[in-house]
Amino acid sequence: MRVYLPSTLTLLAAARAAREIGPAPLAAHAVTPALREWYAGGDLEELEYAAMTAAARASLRLLATDPSAPRRRVVLAAEMPDPVVTWRGGGTDRSLSELAAAVPWTKIASAHVDEASAAPDIAAAVRALAAADAGDDDALFAVDGAEGHELLWYATQEIPHLE
Repeated sequence: MRVYLPSTLTLLAAARAAREIGPAPLAAHAVTPALREWYAGGDLEELEYAAMTAAARASLRLLATDPSAPRRRVVLAAEMPDPVVTWRGGGTDRSLSELAAAVPWTKIASAHVDEASAAPDIAAAVRALAAADAGDDDALFAVDGAEGHELLWYATQEIPHLE
């Protein structure tokens, strides 16, 4: 099953050095039954894009916990065996899943990363997270503004050039 793991450039470098993402349990996003039901008209590509977008928003929260990390969202796509993926989605987080095993580096299919020019908007979104969570419409606008930047696709052999 394809899963999308929120990350940062700092965490990405550590995972590459460790040759895995872990330890388990790990939060991930995937095409879950709840996501399929919510987006009934979407094909698989659209559903996977929705799961990746949710992981990108989760990447903002990781950036908020690490002020030294470059202000670029990172999402890693990985192929994991179905038995290690448990769906945890509920409410508005329909794609939220949990992995019961660490992700070996060999299971990473690609990385999706903001281009460097997005950093000011990503930094603004990170700063606005708490206020957006509290219901501030202006802050929510800043957080949603991060989604105006498309993540760029990188093959696994290109990942070392991102760090």
